[in-house]
Amino acid sequence: MTTTLPARPLHEDVQHAWQELATTSGAIARVEDLLTTLPASGARTAGQRADAAAAHQAARALRTRFLDAYADAVYDRLTTGRTLRPRLDELLEAAADAFPGLVPTAARLAAETGLVQADKEGHEIDQGILLRAVLRSPTAGEHLLDSMLRPTDRALRMLPEFTRTGVAELEAVRVERRDDGVARLSMCRDDCLNAEDVRQVDDMETAVDLALLDPATRVALLRGGRMSHPRHRGRRVFSAGINLKSLSSGGIPLTGFLLRRELGYIHKIVRGVLTDHPDQWHAPRIEKPWVAAVDGFAIGGGMQLLLVFDHVLAASDAYLSLPAAKEGIIPGVANFRLARYTGPRLARQIVLGGRRIRASEPDARLLVDEVVEPEDMDAAVERSLARLDSEAVLANRRMLNLADEPRNAFRAYLAEFALQQALRLYSEDVLDKAGRFADPTAKSTRTERS
Repeated sequence: MTTTLPARPLHEDVQHAWQELATTSGAIARVEDLLTTLPASGARTAGQRADAAAAHQAARALRTRFLDAYADAVYDRLTTGRTLRPRLDELLEAAADAFPGLVPTAARLAAETGLVQADKEGHEIDQGILLRAVLRSPTAGEHLLDSMLRPTDRALRMLPEFTRTGVAELEAVRVERRDDGVARLSMCRDDCLNAEDVRQVDDMETAVDLALLDPATRVALLRGGRMSHPRHRGRRVFSAGINLKSLSSGGIPLTGFLLRRELGYIHKIVRGVLTDHPDQWHAPRIEKPWVAAVDGFAIGGGMQLLLVFDHVLAASDAYLSLPAAKEGIIPGVANFRLARYTGPRLARQIVLGGRRIRASEPDARLLVDEVVEPEDMDAAVERSLARLDSEAVLANRRMLNLADEPRNAFRAYLAEFALQQALRLYSEDVLDKAGRFADPTAKSTRTERS
């Protein structure tokens, strides 16, 4: 049965419209009824998978049609007329409560905790549908971007101690601010080559917030620490990218990892952290220049990070790569940013073909500002930090970022990314490729790829 939605949604009618649509269609209820009769996703027969897919498709078409008409009204209801500033997870929990069946409940997601990716139902796709609709909207989407630019509660709790001591020890990142006004962030997952997981994303956002909020910090540096991993023991490594074992075991969520890193700490490096200080009327976001130093390699998410820094150094024996297409996923916002640096042909070679860029080859100069011998990295880093320690640098980087990456274009990209990455997480090729990492005989984390 088809329900016609009004072309101009009214705020007071939005909840009633959803209830009417969900009730009259029956498609959403059929999904729930069907799932109770089926085994876990990974254990279904071909016929059972087809039945579940068809039921999900019907329900998702209804959700999409509803949100195409009502995204702003839904968002207003969830944020009390945009007076509240929920983060992604809080927004989705509120939506599950206010609009039953629109997105999965926290209890439904919690019930899948501990399941490997192949055994999950794919409820995050429904979250992607809602987030795409919200981010597409100039009204709701802009409000959500600003909400995600606010400092985390964890960082605000840690800030007084960090301001006093200049040191913050997190599990995945160590932050040290010295007398020279530089906040030095060292990624210190030494056993797994700084492979990214939920813990690292949480710690990185906290660390970035601390560096931006600390009044004594003028410039920030991100560098990999020294590794204890057998293949790189005692050497610095920047990042091995996403932790594939976490992905296969169901530990890489759409909102808590893939979207939070882009809308959280990476976007804060670009735009700064949003504050409410009245004397900041001329610049409500606290911004600072950022330097990245690449030792060893920057794979996947590590290479994505480099695209938002003001100055990038690389050791002459380092390399960069984006193997996301090989893994079956989308490399974050790299598809949006990379061609600005390399041009479209090289961007496609890197993203679609998995081309590795060695720091010693000429094309590397499109991605890094300086290539130095490994033994000269420390001195080169200090020189670059000194060059960026200027109020004029701060003002000019703000204008460069505005010109290079307008917020509306960034928001439009993230809207589509929210859904497409969710679809990729549950695609057969991704589940097949990641499945070998769930084998208990496999290594505990990813290592450098050949």
